[in-house]
Amino acid sequence: MKEHNNHLSRAYELEKPEDIQNFYSDWAKTYDAEVLENGYITPERCAAALAEFTPTQDLSLLDIGCGTGLSGKRLAEAGFTRIDGCDLNHDMLEVAKTRGIYNRLWQTTLKDPLQFQDGLYDAFSAIGVIGTGAAPVTLLYELFKKMKHGGLIVFSFNDHTLEDPAFECCVMNHTDCGAFELLFKEHGPHLPKKGISANVYVMRKR
Repeated sequence: MKEHNNHLSRAYELEKPEDIQNFYSDWAKTYDAEVLENGYITPERCAAALAEFTPTQDLSLLDIGCGTGLSGKRLAEAGFTRIDGCDLNHDMLEVAKTRGIYNRLWQTTLKDPLQFQDGLYDAFSAIGVIGTGAAPVTLLYELFKKMKHGGLIVFSFNDHTLEDPAFECCVMNHTDCGAFELLFKEHGPHLPKKGISANVYVMRKR
């Protein structure tokens, strides 16, 4: 296993966009090894949860913030075959390309993080992407707007993120008014060797 520099312990402290980019570029080659040795299970939980609500896995799916492709790997193992991916970080995407999972991969930007037309995809995943030290809650608001009616999304909020009520408020703002249906919500292991759990959500746009 390639040596790593304890990136995981510092990931939740990041605030400035340029710091996040540099941090993940430095982490790209050892990311999988470090998170997996700490029991990272959220991608498997998310993939399994989404599969519960898809009558067929032959649907168009965009893996947002796909990183090294670890999330895409779990989605593929759950049976999904038409997976695209996007991420802010070039070095993470270079690792994702080597997996041969994604039909299309592209690098997005902070200015326009959702570079696709409204209603293009049947489903989305944002696994470990939106939260403290990562993408802001505003990304989830924008993503909800671009989803097609009947479209599905699976995403996760870890314990650090759940300490900020703005993230759960985003979910409630869209479900309480009836715009979205909350199909699944479960608190469970995220990085068990670090003692961190996470909520996994599956939502459908009405």
